[in-house]
Amino acid sequence: MSDLLETARNAVKLAREKGANDAAASAHRSRDVELVWRDGKVEKVSEATSRGVSISLFVDGRYSAVSSSDLRPAALASFVEESIVMARTLAKDPHRGLPDPKLYEGRSPMDLQIFDGGHASVAPEDRLKLAKQLEAAARSVKDSGAIVSVTTSVWDSESRSARATSNGFEGENKSTSFWMDANVTAKDADGRRPDGYHSAGVRLRAELGDAEPIGRLAAERALAQIGARKIPSAVVPLIVENRVAGRLVRALLGPMNARSLQQKQSFLEGKLGSTIASRLLSITDDPHVPKGFGSRHYDSEGFASKKMSVVDAGVLKTFYVDDYYGRKLKIAPTTGSSSNLVFALGKKDLAALLGDVKDGVLVTAFLGGNSNGLTGDYSFGIQGFRIEKGVRTTPIAEMNISGNQKDLWKKLSAVGNDPYPYAALRSPSFVFDGVQFAGA
Repeated sequence: MSDLLETARNAVKLAREKGANDAAASAHRSRDVELVWRDGKVEKVSEATSRGVSISLFVDGRYSAVSSSDLRPAALASFVEESIVMARTLAKDPHRGLPDPKLYEGRSPMDLQIFDGGHASVAPEDRLKLAKQLEAAARSVKDSGAIVSVTTSVWDSESRSARATSNGFEGENKSTSFWMDANVTAKDADGRRPDGYHSAGVRLRAELGDAEPIGRLAAERALAQIGARKIPSAVVPLIVENRVAGRLVRALLGPMNARSLQQKQSFLEGKLGSTIASRLLSITDDPHVPKGFGSRHYDSEGFASKKMSVVDAGVLKTFYVDDYYGRKLKIAPTTGSSSNLVFALGKKDLAALLGDVKDGVLVTAFLGGNSNGLTGDYSFGIQGFRIEKGVRTTPIAEMNISGNQKDLWKKLSAVGNDPYPYAALRSPSFVFDGVQFAGA
């Protein structure tokens, strides 16, 4: 048993002894190290280590969630006792309680490969070397004279946690992440400062790869935006690059959570089993993707993680339902949050998708905007390129797209074969027909 699991167990035991009917506790410890390199010199080096315990208290029909970073036994005992006293002053909530223990059952024994035991051995000079290589790669590209600044970052983290409940759940989790990125700013003739970035991240350090393509692509993206301008407003195909497509997917996922449904803030209310998108859209929530950034054995409530279909050939198959809102809505809980989102892929990469578009817009960045979860209306600022006869031409900026999510996803006409590897939301590139662009 780890010290974190012992802490979680003890917190639950204390809560019961001090008068709680039930309790759940999660103890955690993390270490994050970051080095930022800007224009030939170190700009920032930081290391943050944190630890603490979060406790859910169920006291005479009342509920309270508290946390503390002081894990000394005497301090924790006093904290729990005071928290229970405070909980008794709250209003009763009949829907609060621990999950049915049956939801804890069936936890996968597989090794998710999300922890690198060598994290502690990463040396400062290793991070510095990588940061320098990122800048050198960025400044080595053609037309680099237009670059006015390069900022690179290298960071890594290790997280450990344990959870215990008074109705039988116990679990432990550990994970690592290793990242590098480059952000490049260029100078336009009109004084604008277009920028570009690129990044890469992995669970296991040996798989992080070379810095050269990361720095180079960041620079190329910034330089490609020189001369960007508005083009005439139009209704044309929208192509969304895989690394930013998640912005649209998240706008669709938000209204799928039970809280939005219960509070009547979801345009998807009553749509379970209905067609909400093109047949080309199929999304699976898969918590067991090896080395995935969303991989887990159990969720934040202790539900055993299981693969589930979210959208199948355009049909909405499930909602994200935690225990509390499941009780309020009188529907069976699934899980309160997404893990890895895996999409049914097409057969073409981004270049081939572009080749099929005679006149359209490729979006490479979303700049502000919002999507209304109740109505589905959206408006996003965009940056990217005009597509003419299948080829990228004019760089564009200061434009926006608008419409409604209920219509947008039914206009999905092509899906790429290029899932984005550096996020839990593994979105491919998408093509949508007939999207409204506002420009000149």
